[in-house]
Amino acid sequence: MAETAKKMNIYEAISRCMEEIGAVGKDAVNKQQGFKYRGIDAVMNAINPALIKNHVFIVPEVLEQQRQERTTNKGSVLIYSICRIKYTFFAEDGSCIEAVTVGEGMDSGDKATNKAMAIAFKYACFQVFCIPTEEMKDPDEETQDPVEPIAEFKPATVEQLHKMNDFVSAYAGVCENAKESDIWKKLKETYHFQTTSGISEQIADLIIKQVETWYKKKKEADA
Repeated sequence: MAETAKKMNIYEAISRCMEEIGAVGKDAVNKQQGFKYRGIDAVMNAINPALIKNHVFIVPEVLEQQRQERTTNKGSVLIYSICRIKYTFFAEDGSCIEAVTVGEGMDSGDKATNKAMAIAFKYACFQVFCIPTEEMKDPDEETQDPVEPIAEFKPATVEQLHKMNDFVSAYAGVCENAKESDIWKKLKETYHFQTTSGISEQIADLIIKQVETWYKKKKEADA
């Protein structure tokens, strides 16, 4: 009778994976700031064969999420997402270990959370499998200047919502071919919100000033 192969526990499986996963170089380049980084695709390509061979699978669980809005110098809105995620690494015998990492992502659309989760997963794998790179730096090598903490998201006040509605209504009243719904649609596209509950105090001020400017220019043009 054939002898049943012993199933590896999670520590043995991760040790085998570490033997098979090589260094992942910083081949991707950030288009905005020009720095090099190790992309999620490169990490997945490096670890996937080892995970399959050693029967390791990973289950994510979002423990905490924060969402903020940041305004650029041009007035557009970026969604900033911070996710604290627990990753559980399972072996075929049912044993597991857990790793908790934090990912941060920023996007002008609806991809901020996806980016945060991808970054959290990438660094969980870096740490669990001790994935090296040719350019590893010691964190004690340099010290960053302190920065001011980012203010938490504060929704628009009732007064701001009334002002927005009043200005939108007034502007629609002087426009022949624009309804209130058309104006709100343009504002949603410009300031990246779906409903008024997603408008921050800061963005509300920008919207009020914007619609007020449209209204005044229209009145002057018609005078």
